Amino acid sequence: MHILLPPSETKRSGGGGVFSPGELANRAQLGDARTEVRSALEALSADEDAAAAALKLGKKSRGEIAHNRQLGDSGTLPAIDRYTGVLYDALDASSLDPAARSWLAAHVSVQSALFGLLGAADRIPAYRLSAGSRLPGLAAPLKQVWREAHGAIDWPALGWILDLRSKDYAELAPLPAGIGDTLLVAQRGPDGRTRALNHFNKAAKGDLVRRLAVSRPEIRSREDLLAWARGADLELSAGPGQDELTLVTDLGAPATAGAAAASAAR
Repeated sequence: MHILLPPSETKRSGGGGVFSPGELANRAQLGDARTEVRSALEALSADEDAAAAALKLGKKSRGEIAHNRQLGDSGTLPAIDRYTGVLYDALDASSLDPAARSWLAAHVSVQSALFGLLGAADRIPAYRLSAGSRLPGLAAPLKQVWREAHGAIDWPALGWILDLRSKDYAELAPLPAGIGDTLLVAQRGPDGRTRALNHFNKAAKGDLVRRLAVSRPEIRSREDLLAWARGADLELSAGPGQDELTLVTDLGAPATAGAAAASAAR
């Protein structure tokens, strides 16, 4: 199986070494688009006011524009460690043992607005760019640039895909029909009914990926994942739409799910 994650607006600063775009995953298919998007972002970020407006940044976030001017020499971290926020806090990759981190490197990709589809272990600098951003220097809208570039990806070669990306990031690289499932997250209320989960959607997804990395099951299809979920005491089912799976979590559980899983895995 292969899991697709969204990135996060927030990112951990720091890192070591020098950024090497040629070492990123999917460089043959995405290399030209990466160069085009990076150049446009660097040109925009030379003017802080213009960048803040285009990237829709408030006063507290303006400092992040400096990251875009230092992509080549600010140091790198693995993508799975660079991103922070609810999903990545629940995943807590830094606390995983080497075997679990190796599983993430082999089975997880992150959909970046700046770099396209990254491997979890790809080393990247801090930056600020989201899927909905507008880059005046691009010949076409950002989403169009990435959709066209990702058309060259050999998606079936990745195996069965579990798509955890948010809508905006899925639109950067739409999956061909029939090669995987999108994960929906719901909560069960006191009345027994399920409802779409909003804020803790990300926490539940991060917790799921952590559980998979810790247990490292052999999964090649949705049926395999459903069978593993039953053994892991997770309520996962097909539907409601085509190519969709729904993970149901107890009301209030998502807030502590990541911490509980992390404690059990350590």
